[in-house]
Amino acid sequence: MTPSPLDSDAHPHRWRALLLIALAELLGMGVWFSASAASPRLQELWGLSASETGWLTGIVQLGFVVGTALAAVLNLADLLPSRWYFAASAVFAAAANAALVVADGYGTALVLRFLAGVFLAGVYPPAMKMVATWFRSARGLAIGTVVGALTVGKATPYLLRAFPSLGWQEVVLVASAGALAAAVLVGVGYREGPFPFARRPFAWGLIGQVARDRPVRLAIYGYLGHMFELYAAWTFVSVFFEDFFVSRGYSDAAGQARAGVVAFAMIGAGGAGSVLAGRWADRLGRERITIWAMAVSGCCALAMGWLLRAPVWLAVAVAVVWGFAVVADSAQFSALVTELAPAHAVGTALTLQTAIGFLLTSFSIAAVPHLRDAGGWPLAFGLLAVGPALGIVAMRRLMASRP
Repeated sequence: MTPSPLDSDAHPHRWRALLLIALAELLGMGVWFSASAASPRLQELWGLSASETGWLTGIVQLGFVVGTALAAVLNLADLLPSRWYFAASAVFAAAANAALVVADGYGTALVLRFLAGVFLAGVYPPAMKMVATWFRSARGLAIGTVVGALTVGKATPYLLRAFPSLGWQEVVLVASAGALAAAVLVGVGYREGPFPFARRPFAWGLIGQVARDRPVRLAIYGYLGHMFELYAAWTFVSVFFEDFFVSRGYSDAAGQARAGVVAFAMIGAGGAGSVLAGRWADRLGRERITIWAMAVSGCCALAMGWLLRAPVWLAVAVAVVWGFAVVADSAQFSALVTELAPAHAVGTALTLQTAIGFLLTSFSIAAVPHLRDAGGWPLAFGLLAVGPALGIVAMRRLMASRP
């Protein structure tokens, strides 16, 4: 029997639905960083500079922005059943990613990574909507759990890279296999929850209304500060630890393997951070949790670059704390926008937030290699702390403006 709206989260299948969606995100999102995990081999194979290597991830961000915008304009999330939209997108993302192993050069690889980003726009955002149809009062925890799962999923290619028996092609193909498994899991097992969203078409005219709404604008500003740091940190933590271990006399292969393990631990720690932050935000307030998370992650960004000669335990500990905090607040920015935006403009507000945020990440990813070459890791990672610092200012203003 379907529960009435008064039953809120009483549906007996909600936790099973959350588990299914979280597992699908974990399996499907390995595609995102598969080329980054394979980048040392690709750099050798194609003679790439550090900046060119960074664009193997940066171009995914741009593809994701394009995919999100196209999905919004074409109303794909409303026109297509969620499970088939997710499943088809995961299959196409897996195919674009797998084709990397037969790419004939850097240019082809960039095209394939861009396409992977476009298709991932049908894997990441729809999952947030899917889980929200099953949860009302515990939505912060539920969305945080999904974000935690996809964070661990993004980290898995780095863990695979740590196994010497696996070549870069195997790392890429395993990520594609995970996306295919996610497609099957959702296509076969997912059903819409008891609290579906009303279908509203995307309208460009609403952008101006969203931009003029000060609380929504401040929430988006906070999200942009968070995003400026997040993906650049995820992309280059493994490069930092390659330098870290090689400077201690390890061979390139051994250094890369150890760096992959640390990168997995750093990014994977965000899984726990997202779940716990979701639970805390439901009780203590979303603005407060985002401020705390950005304060910790910003301090870690400032410290990390100075630890190239530090004891291993200290550098790894700071990296794990950074990984925990840097994504802990991510889901709460989206939750804030859904709470603050006018009901008829929520879709537009979320699309605007996501598109600008991921577009910004491509610039910070591109900047880090140049700053490392110019002033070393303290300058490169130190720049990333600017994002959370400005984000904290925005969230403090938002918190002061609300009862």
